[in-house]
Amino acid sequence: MILLLGGTSDTAPLARGLAEAGYKVLVSTATDITLDVGMHPNIYRRSGRLDEEGMVVLIRKHGIRGIVDSTHPYATVARSTARCVADRLNIPCFTFIRPTGILEGKGIILADSHEEAANIACASGRPVFVTTGVKNLEPYVKESRRKGAKLIVRVLPEKASIDACRAAGVDEECIIAKRGPFSVEENRSVLKRYGVGVLVAKESGPSGGTPEKLEAARHENCCIVVVRRPDQPARNAYERPSDLIAAVMAGIPL
Repeated sequence: MILLLGGTSDTAPLARGLAEAGYKVLVSTATDITLDVGMHPNIYRRSGRLDEEGMVVLIRKHGIRGIVDSTHPYATVARSTARCVADRLNIPCFTFIRPTGILEGKGIILADSHEEAANIACASGRPVFVTTGVKNLEPYVKESRRKGAKLIVRVLPEKASIDACRAAGVDEECIIAKRGPFSVEENRSVLKRYGVGVLVAKESGPSGGTPEKLEAARHENCCIVVVRRPDQPARNAYERPSDLIAAVMAGIPL
């Protein structure tokens, strides 16, 4: 059996491809999200966050022979945990790297951290639309208050996400709880409604909705600040599902 860590749109084609290749696949997601991975009899589901010890127990319980990591490009803790567990148990770990798309030469300001992005985004005092999730809200809230910039945040429509926004101090009317993907027009609607001057996004690539955000921002003459991706694994890392599946087949014979 293969343990497939995921939860993004990249997870489904990997699960189906591995199942069709003959592997039993346990798809593991941190939350109980809706994720259509098809009805193949070789695909199984579980949910719940895994620390290192929890992942070790799961792997031993199910006789896992390898890990495929298709978590979000910014899920650094999950990626590190997967690699550590694989090394510890001496099983292979394969990482899917979502393609970034081309960002250079399009009037985008790249930031190396959320702290840097928050400083840049709030400097003008114009309303800032943050689309990077709830895990790194603190620097944006801090800078928005310091610079007098209105802060609008879009997060998943889950109680934990909304509560995190409230706890961070985001104004109730500035919390947008919706699940994507969002079209260019849907993004433009938000920018117009709040008079947004600066859009903050991650380098999530085409499947993460980044192109639609950037196009909307350009239409509305917004400044664009993109937080760079953290360093990605250099070993057993693939940008195409077919290449990753081929690597699994070569490394884990049926």
